[in-house]
Amino acid sequence: MKVKYDAAINEQGDVEPEHAVEVVCASCGYDLDAAELEADTCSDCGNSLQLKRSVSITVTTLPLFGVTSE
Repeated sequence: MKVKYDAAINEQGDVEPEHAVEVVCASCGYDLDAAELEADTCSDCGNSLQLKRSVSITVTTLPLFGVTSE
């Protein structure tokens, strides 16, 4: 299962970058859906369900440090 979150600015004014979270079976790499996450075994390989999560972050802004010239 892959869930994508868009970039946003939170209440404190901080930028939360665009990112995606992917959850797969650690044994076989099967892409699990939301219903399968509650199961005890992987529906593809039959092993005890161990989750592997990957997060990818997209840089949407870069803070500037130091003095800049006009």
